[in-house]
Amino acid sequence: MTSPAAPLRELAQQGHLSTHQFMDQATLDWITANRPTLAPAASLPYPLLLLVPEAAWFVEARGVDSIHGVRHGARVCLLASLLAQEHKLSHDDTVALCAAAAVHDCRRRDDRADPGHGHRAAHWFARNNATVLAVGGWHTSAAALAKAAVAIGLHDVPHHVFSPKEQRAYQTARLPVDLLKAADCLDRYRLPLTRWWPDPSYLRITVPSWLHAVAFDLVVRSEQARLDGATHHDALTHALALLGHDQ
Repeated sequence: MTSPAAPLRELAQQGHLSTHQFMDQATLDWITANRPTLAPAASLPYPLLLLVPEAAWFVEARGVDSIHGVRHGARVCLLASLLAQEHKLSHDDTVALCAAAAVHDCRRRDDRADPGHGHRAAHWFARNNATVLAVGGWHTSAAALAKAAVAIGLHDVPHHVFSPKEQRAYQTARLPVDLLKAADCLDRYRLPLTRWWPDPSYLRITVPSWLHAVAFDLVVRSEQARLDGATHHDALTHALALLGHDQ
């Protein structure tokens, strides 16, 4: 794994974060030690859908292992699967949303800020969704995939700055958009400053309280496994096993 000269936590405090940012042991230890007061993680009430994105799908090779890379996409996929079922999204829309969640940041070039990466990823997904679905062994409808592409395109755009075109697109896929925004938000426990951690007040759906603990534990356990040498896929399955779920 590639690591910065200083821990990510220290770089964030100094305002010196680089284009590509990678988890390190000191930062993960700080995240673990600063676990917020959360409702206990309940036994997960729904089946999980996991799709670990392929390294070749990322526009930047260094982005594969970064904080917006493979493991982030896989965790957002898992969280989206739970949120979709909690909010009674249809099966087709759930599958499409999970596929979209896995690759929502695959066109991202900068871990600091990269306006437009959602729209770029949406275009990529529209061309490559069959490949993504094949990795998961999943099937869904063209209509569901179209809504999932809208969700990717809008995941990084705050509601209050939607353009007229984006607002019209949002009306065609309101729940998938809001679910992906929520799943992406829940994985912010990986970030090195608490003020960047999840803030449900920005969301337009209700997130069950137990899901915050699940999200936190997924970050800590999968990132630790990766730092210990696990592959991306094994890091995620290890985290799920510790949560009592085998894949």
